[in-house]
Amino acid sequence: MSSMYAFALGLATVGQNGEVIEAWYPEPSVDIDAKSGDVIVSALAAAGVDCGNANTSCKLDAAALTSLAASNCSLAATARAMQGSKRQPIAVILHNDSKPGSVAEAYLKLQLISHRLKRPHEQNLDGIFACLPNLAWTSEGPVEIDALPARQLEARAEGRWLKVNSVDKFPPMTDYVVPDGVRIAHTARVRLGAYIGAGTTIMHEGFVNFNAGTLGTSMVEGRISAGVVVGEGSDLGGGSSTMGTLSGGGNVVIAVGENCLLGANAGVGIGLGDRCIVEAGLYVTAGTKVALLDDAGQLVREVKARELSGQSDLLFRRNSSTGAVECKTNRSKVALNEALHANN
Repeated sequence: MSSMYAFALGLATVGQNGEVIEAWYPEPSVDIDAKSGDVIVSALAAAGVDCGNANTSCKLDAAALTSLAASNCSLAATARAMQGSKRQPIAVILHNDSKPGSVAEAYLKLQLISHRLKRPHEQNLDGIFACLPNLAWTSEGPVEIDALPARQLEARAEGRWLKVNSVDKFPPMTDYVVPDGVRIAHTARVRLGAYIGAGTTIMHEGFVNFNAGTLGTSMVEGRISAGVVVGEGSDLGGGSSTMGTLSGGGNVVIAVGENCLLGANAGVGIGLGDRCIVEAGLYVTAGTKVALLDDAGQLVREVKARELSGQSDLLFRRNSSTGAVECKTNRSKVALNEALHANN
C-alpha cells in the first residue's frame, strides 16, 4: 500500500554542476490515500522510477515522461504538458513529513503552503535554509551567483537587458503560485511559502514571509514575519510589525487572532487573541511592563506583557501623560473597509 504525504511533477532549473537549484510544481498533491498512491507508484515504476520507501526526487527523461503521460495517473495531463520542455522535468515523492532533504523537496513544501494545501506550522521545515541556494532572481529566471556575470555579458552582447530583481534564497510567491481571491500590490514582498487567505489585500508596504500568512480576509499594510499567522478579519496598519521566530521571537510562535488591529507603526512580540487592538506607534514585547486597568480606568496590577499573550478582547495603549503602557478591555470590534475587499 503506497499512501503518500505529498507527490508532484515539476519543471526544474539545473545549475552548472547538474543539480537542481529550483523547481515549480503546477499541481502538487497531498495526503494521498493508498489506492491513489499505488496508481502513482505503478506509473512511476513503468517509467523506470524506483520510489522506494524514503522521500526522494528524481529527474525524468523523455521516455519516463512519455510513460507517465500515457498512464491513468492523476498527473498524466501534467506529464503530457511537460513533454518537450526546455526545463528539466522532475518527480518528487514524499512518503512522510520529514525535514526537506533536497532543493526539490524544499520547494515542494513551500509551494504546498502557498497553494493552501498545508497551513503554516503544519509541516516539518527544519533545515530549509541549508537546502535552499542563494540565487539571483532575474528577468530570465533564477541564476547561480557565480554564473551571473557571464549571463549578464551574454545578454548585453545579444542586445538584451538581464534585470536582477533580487538576490535571495526565497523567490516571490507569485512567480510560482497565485492563490485565488487575493490582491497583492507589490508581489516581491510576499515570499514563496506564504499562506495568503482568500479575501486578503496586501498593500505596497505589506510583507509576508514564508511559513506565515493570513487565514482569511485581512488587510496587510505591515510586516508578517516568518511563522506568524493572522486570523480572519484582522488589520495590520502601515509600518506595523509582528516579531517572528527569525526576528527575535525565538521558538515562541506569535499569532494574531481574528478581528484584531495593529495600528500604524505598532508591533507585537506576544500573541494576540481575538478582537485585540494595539494603538498606533506602540510596540509590545514580551518583557514590556503593562498596567492592567479596570473599566473605570483604575490600576488593578502591573504585569509583563507575556502574561497576556494569546488573550482576547484587549486594548493596548500608551498613557499620553506618563508614557506607561496600559491594557484594558477592548469594547469595540475591528471592521475592515468592505470597498477595499470587494474585488478580491
